[in-house]
Amino acid sequence: MMKTHQQGSATATEPAAVLEAPPAALPPVSVIVPTRNEADNIEPLLARLLPQLPPGSEVIFVDDSDDDTPQHVTAQAARDGRIRLIHRPPGTRDGGLGGAVLAGLRTAQCEWVGVMDADLQHPPELVPRFLAAAQLYGVDLVVGSRYRDDGQARGLHVFRLALSRASTTIARLTFPLRLRSVTDPMSGFFVVRRERLQIETLRPRGFKILLEILVRHPQLRVSEVSYIFGHRHAGQSKANLREGFRYLGHLATLRLGEERARFAGFAAVGATGLVVNTLALLGLVELGQLHYLIGAAGATLVSSFWNYALTDRFVFPDRRSGRRWATRLSLFTAANIVGLLVRGPLLVLLTSYVGIYYLLSNIISLGALAILRFGMATAWIWPTQRRTYAYDLHSLLRVQSPVRLPELERFRVETVEQPDITIEVGGRRSPGPIGRFGWVDVAPSTEQPRRIRYDDGLGPFGFWFEADLAEPIRITVSPALRHSPHVLYTNVLEPILRWTSARHGYALVHAACISKGDRATLVTARTDTGKTTTILRLLQRQRRSSDQGAFLADDLTLVRADGLVLSYPKPLTISRHTVAAVRTAQLTLGQRLALFVQSRIHSRSGRRFAMLLASTRLPVATINLYMQWLVPPPKYHIEQLIPHVQRRASARLAHVIVIERGPDEAARPLDLDEALEILLANGDDAYGFPPYPALRDYLSRPLGKDLSSVERQTLASALQGTTCQLFRRPQLDWWRTIASWVGFEAFRTEPEVLIPFTVSPTEQRIAR
Repeated sequence: MMKTHQQGSATATEPAAVLEAPPAALPPVSVIVPTRNEADNIEPLLARLLPQLPPGSEVIFVDDSDDDTPQHVTAQAARDGRIRLIHRPPGTRDGGLGGAVLAGLRTAQCEWVGVMDADLQHPPELVPRFLAAAQLYGVDLVVGSRYRDDGQARGLHVFRLALSRASTTIARLTFPLRLRSVTDPMSGFFVVRRERLQIETLRPRGFKILLEILVRHPQLRVSEVSYIFGHRHAGQSKANLREGFRYLGHLATLRLGEERARFAGFAAVGATGLVVNTLALLGLVELGQLHYLIGAAGATLVSSFWNYALTDRFVFPDRRSGRRWATRLSLFTAANIVGLLVRGPLLVLLTSYVGIYYLLSNIISLGALAILRFGMATAWIWPTQRRTYAYDLHSLLRVQSPVRLPELERFRVETVEQPDITIEVGGRRSPGPIGRFGWVDVAPSTEQPRRIRYDDGLGPFGFWFEADLAEPIRITVSPALRHSPHVLYTNVLEPILRWTSARHGYALVHAACISKGDRATLVTARTDTGKTTTILRLLQRQRRSSDQGAFLADDLTLVRADGLVLSYPKPLTISRHTVAAVRTAQLTLGQRLALFVQSRIHSRSGRRFAMLLASTRLPVATINLYMQWLVPPPKYHIEQLIPHVQRRASARLAHVIVIERGPDEAARPLDLDEALEILLANGDDAYGFPPYPALRDYLSRPLGKDLSSVERQTLASALQGTTCQLFRRPQLDWWRTIASWVGFEAFRTEPEVLIPFTVSPTEQRIAR
């Protein structure tokens, strides 16, 4: 039985049906199986799962085991190429089971991704039914429910069943709107359309990755299929009391935000410590006959041990690897003693001068210092662990950064060995003189630059970076750039990527790229011409399985000398006008409202104003840093704007189209030399904002090598055999002309044909 609903919708369709479909009629799926010490379950699971998978599917084991589970998976993978293994050694197992699923999501190759346990409590035979349900009802997420209709949880004993029901009820009470029609948000058995997830927003902790997906993606259309939760085949359950507390903490984080949830936990522990402190103080003063200040000191030591034990285990369990436990305890006790020194005068004031009873004065003083103590705890005792983000651009370039770079999210991997470009955050001391805006330094000489430094002269609060251009490249940036990843990428990393790509035989051109089959078309234009809207309007009519139009890139495309084109799927920068033109955009109400402000700041007129500032002697790079920190540009992945869009990773260059705005309509062919010059000029135009103009000649000649000539030769070779065309229109509706010129059937209006499958007539009901 199943129920279909769309989150946030006021209506629901409720057909009950047993879905049956041959695997060959269903879309391929990447099945992610997180494992921890499941060696005896691998072979039985695969024996049942592999026959159920549609052609082109894969099984990804993400393993956190300490036994021989990886060896069992490797042995099976040697027999069947559909099986892959990601083993996470100790120290890299962030997020528990949820983190393992997230690692699998990042490497999944199929449009649909399934998640299930390895212990056979989730029936593998239901995977085709989940895919069939997704196709039939046009949803993004299908959840296996133990509590829908005839679903059962036979594999749970009475106590665990009660806990499962209680955790489900707590979750639905915490998120009454988002989970109002989901009966089993705790399920670990589901399939989801990968392109509909914003993977970078997921912060899983523990078992409940589905809850994370549901809460952070309210736009998802969701269905449920009932199933019987079976008994474990072998091994032991990983559920325990610690996972229960982790779940409650995760629920609080989702509801309150991470830092507010931590503070709530810190305050809750502090409340228990307050009781311990008060009882200890009462005993030391009343029974021990000590002065209340001495008693307060002794009570502080007693409660410090109590608070430390609970805080370390339940509030900061993910930050304990940063320091040894003895160091954390010493710092925690020292912080409490410092707090007592601050609290002592307040205690005297309240007790001796205001006349408040000493026990009540103690409680008031402890509460007043709670926020200060929390700040000290997060800054010194359990500091935020700086993680590293890794990106692999088609195995061509590998980037490692301490800052998450949203523009490269689709290239993100767990780790890279020997990165080609490493980004580091520098200290407080900047390379240039304070107060000198736009300072540039090149060493050893301007003819053979190896090290480039740029500084706006504002120290750690301004824009500065330095780059060692000898491979592997190392980039050090100002602390302020950590908080503005868009500026870090666009104004520092991307120009370096352009010229590093040239070193490796590719041209990173400023052009969108679409394809019909394996024939690619580059669409290039000056900045703010309307290229993004053109591409979106083209592709929104190319979403059916019978269509051949596919997306490769919107802003930048990698091109090799032999005409090979590689995708560069950055998020698209949009405006209110883009959303109005492309009615398929799946944006929340908050995102649409934010566009009113973002569109004004990051509009064509806004960029003109920014370029006007660039002509002055102001620290414009720093101004840009803070502006984009306060009002980030409206960037969304193609799947959020055009659901079900087809994508390609590579194609062969066949056409180059140049679009221009103009009062007169024109269409004319371009010779290869003219097309080449336009592509190169548009590339430089895209990087026209500081600091690039001051650094271009140095970045393009690292160690004296002329990469401008290399880039030109690469593009000139790639253009051989292509057709090049210019379209100029006053109405800005190039998409119609391009659709006809490339051969897209852009004006068809017949409904999409779904893949057929059968529905059991014995349980079929007509949808209300």
